[in-house]
Amino acid sequence: MVSDVTDVTDATFEHDVLERSDQVPVVVDLWAPWCGPCRTLGPILEKVVEATNGAVELVKVNVDENPRIAGSFQVQSIPAVYALRDRKVVDGFIGALAEAQVADFVNRLAPAPSEADLLAQSGDEESLRKALELEPDHPGAVVALARLLVSKGESAEALELLARIPETAEGRQVAAEARLAAQPVEVSPDGVDARLDALLPRVKDDEQARQEYLDLLETLPDGDPRAATYRKALASRLF
Repeated sequence: MVSDVTDVTDATFEHDVLERSDQVPVVVDLWAPWCGPCRTLGPILEKVVEATNGAVELVKVNVDENPRIAGSFQVQSIPAVYALRDRKVVDGFIGALAEAQVADFVNRLAPAPSEADLLAQSGDEESLRKALELEPDHPGAVVALARLLVSKGESAEALELLARIPETAEGRQVAAEARLAAQPVEVSPDGVDARLDALLPRVKDDEQARQEYLDLLETLPDGDPRAATYRKALASRLF
């Protein structure tokens, strides 16, 4: 699993750090573009956090652009790194550390993998179902099994599984794939634009058309410029 690193701002800190820390330990990397040690430490943090396979998450805060966050941590020098769990700072350090020291810091935050975690990492259907017998709402196992079921044409079960867990970006994408797979109209990657154009006049009054439209947007590749264009078109129709 590749960890996405979120750039947090004063406006998003409550959601992306405090609320998220109720679910998983969050490491906050306070840095600035002019800070040489920050540029050294950043890739090390990313590598070490990624190795936890989602057990710990990393966010970055540009202190020059987000003075409120910097003030809340009483930052006097950077790089400054803090770990939050359940909305409280539980550990931290100042300055650029060696990779082994960073790994020790992060590993203290990461809980030992459960039996369900280990089964979920296997990725095959039997192991994923065993993981869910142990932890019915294990997020990783739910999403992985749902994705596998979609590939087998078992969309209804995939959607039932996804309903067990809070919504995430990955879960939304798999749910969209499941609903689209169950549609009588199959849309090829080359035909997405045409299908969106055909659905757009109906989205205001036809809930099914609106859901299909949103699902097609959800399955566009990350960074695809069509997503913004078609979301704007949808908003203009609805509002």
